Amino acid sequence: MKLYDLGASPNARRVRIFIAEKGIEIPMVSVDMMAGENDTAEYLEKNSLGKMPVLELDDGTCITESIAICRYLEELHPEPPLFGRDSLERAKVEMWHRRMEIEFVLPMIGVFANSHPMWEGRRTMVPEWADACRVHIEKHMPWLDKALAEREYIATDHYTVADIAAQCAFVMGKAALKLPIPEELTNLTAWWGRVASRPTARA
Repeated sequence: MKLYDLGASPNARRVRIFIAEKGIEIPMVSVDMMAGENDTAEYLEKNSLGKMPVLELDDGTCITESIAICRYLEELHPEPPLFGRDSLERAKVEMWHRRMEIEFVLPMIGVFANSHPMWEGRRTMVPEWADACRVHIEKHMPWLDKALAEREYIATDHYTVADIAAQCAFVMGKAALKLPIPEELTNLTAWWGRVASRPTARA
């Protein structure tokens, strides 16, 4: 088993953090997207979309999409449970994970892909969409801050894939997009302190 990885990708980071939280060892192969390694025929056989991450199993089977990879690994290594401990928790984790993807992960990627200089000449950029995504993120941070008044983590009383998704989104916001968490959002700021201080946060 090996993981094809892209260091700065929030989706690849989600899988790396998940693996680290599980305490498992999976060899990683760094893919140089800027050099076009993800567009080679060999790589496109693993993922026809040319994206990362990809989990390649020992028999050559490839699993793409970060959440699918995490679900597969959860089945193999159920402890600690990162998708919930029972039916109700699993539903709540699914709900909040989806919310984090829609309200933060995808908009953060929208800002990055439509405003960051690295994409100039590599894709069609729509600056207006970057602006709209930025407004969306800023509008929804107070919403998440309010939800976090009820608990320390996003979906349940313990760390889950919903936290991992949001964590990776806010890493991108802070590091690349000048979209930090406002200090006045004290619940969200406290949550960020908890997740950022976990030993797996730099995975």
